[in-house]
Amino acid sequence: RMSPFYSCWGTGLLLLLLLAITVRESWQAEEKTCDLVGEKGRESERELAVLKRMTPLFNKSFESTVGQGQDTYMYRFRVCREAGNHSSGAGLVQINKSNGKETVVGRINETHIFNGSNWIMLIYKGGDEYDNHCGKEQRRAVVMISCNRHTLADNFIPVSEERGKVQDCFYLFEMESSLACSPEVSHLSVGSILLVTFASLVAVYIIGGFLYQRLVVGAKGMEQFPHLAFWQDVGNLVADGCDFVCRSKPRNVPATYRGVGDDQLGEDSEERDDHLLPM
Repeated sequence: RMSPFYSCWGTGLLLLLLLAITVRESWQAEEKTCDLVGEKGRESERELAVLKRMTPLFNKSFESTVGQGQDTYMYRFRVCREAGNHSSGAGLVQINKSNGKETVVGRINETHIFNGSNWIMLIYKGGDEYDNHCGKEQRRAVVMISCNRHTLADNFIPVSEERGKVQDCFYLFEMESSLACSPEVSHLSVGSILLVTFASLVAVYIIGGFLYQRLVVGAKGMEQFPHLAFWQDVGNLVADGCDFVCRSKPRNVPATYRGVGDDQLGEDSEERDDHLLPM
């Protein structure tokens, strides 16, 4: 009969083995991502920044069909993820609708990406070799992503295939995305910002003071306005200052000087001096 110790030890070993197999399968099933052109660990920091900016598109797939009849092709494109039906690292593939043949136009393990003010250029190199064109070099996909602030990503369209040259041939595609747009810059001036801040503070003061006077103090009517007596005094002082500066006619007109003559004394002028004579 097996002892409990060996039974527990065997169960623990089995669990560890299952855990190791699960981890290995998860590593194998992990999806590949873009490998920038250049030595590992020495990639361009700018390219890495643009690639990080494109992260919201990693789980999306884009398709577009062109041509007609026997020459109908569907293009499938993914950003830094495999787009093909086979595990070949393909980031953009061409599928012949008549026979289902899949051609790799570009692979994510040879990625080059750069941007401008309102566009991003994504290039996948290392595609399948041409049969009789372009010196039988490997295919290359060039995806021009232009700015459109109203969509995360849309309008994936094949534009043309440049294969009339001896070398450096490529497939050109267009797409729109808000990720290609430059950040919007605030157009508010310093004065506008200060004005908005001041208006906000005034609104907070009035609303907060009103609530305090009404709910805490229990004021009614005009008394609910915060610091009412202070603002009334300020208003009176402002009115007096405006009245003093702006009115054209002075409020206190000095009396006009009038000279004293004999005609103003009348006939009783001599009698008024009688009390000055000695008795």
